[in-house]
Amino acid sequence: MAVDRPADRVTALDRPPEEASEDTSFARGLKVLLTVADRGEVRADELSVALQLPVSTVYRYLRTLGTFGFVERHGPGYRLGPRISIGSGAVVTAETLLRVAQPVLTRLVEESGETAAVMRRVGTTAVCLAQVESPHPLRVALSLGATLPLHAGAPAKVLLAYAPVEILDEVVGQGLEPITRGTPDEARLREDLAAILADGSAESTAESIAGSTSVAVPILVSDGIVGTLCLVAPTARANPAWTRRAHRLLRDARRTVEAALDA
Repeated sequence: MAVDRPADRVTALDRPPEEASEDTSFARGLKVLLTVADRGEVRADELSVALQLPVSTVYRYLRTLGTFGFVERHGPGYRLGPRISIGSGAVVTAETLLRVAQPVLTRLVEESGETAAVMRRVGTTAVCLAQVESPHPLRVALSLGATLPLHAGAPAKVLLAYAPVEILDEVVGQGLEPITRGTPDEARLREDLAAILADGSAESTAESIAGSTSVAVPILVSDGIVGTLCLVAPTARANPAWTRRAHRLLRDARRTVEAALDA
């Protein structure tokens, strides 16, 4: 569960796309986009089967997503478009990232005692691809597929720090909606992003989930960022000793994941 978040504050951001309003155009379009991201490259008929949508409906969403640069044609299939592709070279698929990161997440939980997750940027949101929850009865956890804004919380801000400058401009241009009392304003956000690039890691408290502390590092390959590794704990347990250990554990885990991706 997400700690210290009252029931009346829970929103669709806390639910994976398949649990969002299935009859809304937005939910179906998001599922098409996330499936393309997961597969790396996929044909329209494969999307139709995977999502149980008519092929004509899939093509309609693909055309719309293509218009905005979210997907593009590649031979007989579709892949992520220039608007959200990572770097200028080969794109590491979500499937590859998950295969490499899953055992690392398990080890992080064993060593830190808290929830570990891997997140990836899709457009102007951070998407939770996988997590291993803390064994503590009171713990912080995100729903798989949950989308979070890029301007709040260490994992999301790491993704924003390494994103193209036009993504930052778009995030700021949309307005930085406060999520908790700790959500940064534009001036502090820009300071935080500069510090992340200088230090190679991020730490935040109560910026996107009240009562929680997050530590995150980027996963980098030769042509850019492919995701972020993070540890998330209830702030009551995230004392200075734990956060120092979390930074060290995540840096070691990052090197393991990056080496596997390079191989």
